[in-house]
Amino acid sequence: MASTAFTRAEGGPETRLAASWRPIAHATGYPTFTALMQRDELAGADTRRMLTAVLTGWGLRELREDTHLVATELVTNAVQHGCGDVIRVNVARTGMRRVRVSVTDRSRRQPHLQQVDLLEESGRGLALVQAVASSVGVIPLPWGKSVWAEVTA
Repeated sequence: MASTAFTRAEGGPETRLAASWRPIAHATGYPTFTALMQRDELAGADTRRMLTAVLTGWGLRELREDTHLVATELVTNAVQHGCGDVIRVNVARTGMRRVRVSVTDRSRRQPHLQQVDLLEESGRGLALVQAVASSVGVIPLPWGKSVWAEVTA
């Protein structure tokens, strides 16, 4: 279920880091999967591939749609507003029917809900996350932040 190497993959005119993930121990008894991903427009798709594999392995395919939406929005925020070349995505099973996705980037700027005009094309990501997730939070770090959301069946 896990990719093991942090490799370079061909991605258009530039070479990009291939997403790789691995399991690590977690207090719940289920492994947490952690991934380093290139902070670019393909990070959302990389995250969805990882989530599909992990959720299938855990027998939680019914969480796939909501978890994909939440993770894609968190990753998109990190890509658009973060800094550095990579982001870290973690997915942890925090309960029998609950999954936590966290995205860590090197920007200390806290996310905030925006009031957007009805015709705006962007700016609704955090509102979508709050509508779908059972809980949401931010963990400030000395060098950045980790934004997390839990999805419950």
